Amino acid sequence: MSYDLVTVGASWGGLHAIETVLAGLPDRFSTPIAIAQHRAVDSGSGALSRMLSVRSGVEVHEAGDKDPIESGRVYVAPPDYHLLVDEHGFALSTEGTVHHSRPSIDVLFDSAADVYAERLIGVVLTGSNADGAYGLARIKRRGGATIVQDPETAVKREMPDAAIATGCADYVLPLEGIAPKLTELVG
Repeated sequence: MSYDLVTVGASWGGLHAIETVLAGLPDRFSTPIAIAQHRAVDSGSGALSRMLSVRSGVEVHEAGDKDPIESGRVYVAPPDYHLLVDEHGFALSTEGTVHHSRPSIDVLFDSAADVYAERLIGVVLTGSNADGAYGLARIKRRGGATIVQDPETAVKREMPDAAIATGCADYVLPLEGIAPKLTELVG
């Protein structure tokens, strides 16, 4: 199976979890990654991408409206915008919050599943609500691969627990096992 996009969702405790996943990927990892991380509205444009770049050693870009999705790049949703995927690349939206969040993981996963179907991987990391569970199930129904952080290794287990409860997790892995599994899946 060939995968053309990896989507990642995280909330409470997500900064460390995302850093760990990104830092564990090999330099040759060419599949683009799109990340929705819950954070404060006033966290500042570009702040998360700069912090993740420094801490993980991987260059991370804040996604912009109409940006193409390029191989080998890591994108993060800007604060207070939903990040969507369409047939041309990324789209940003300020529509209402989902699970009290914008960006919403479900919005990213759902839109990416429409475009990439079986060529998509969805990853749910630590967090304190159910955002991502619906989207992960949608990815699975469209034929994509699904990974959930083992709740025992999460700072907040509510998000991984909700994702697992859907019955749609292909892999439930400790945080340190996610990057190796992504590497294996994308070849």
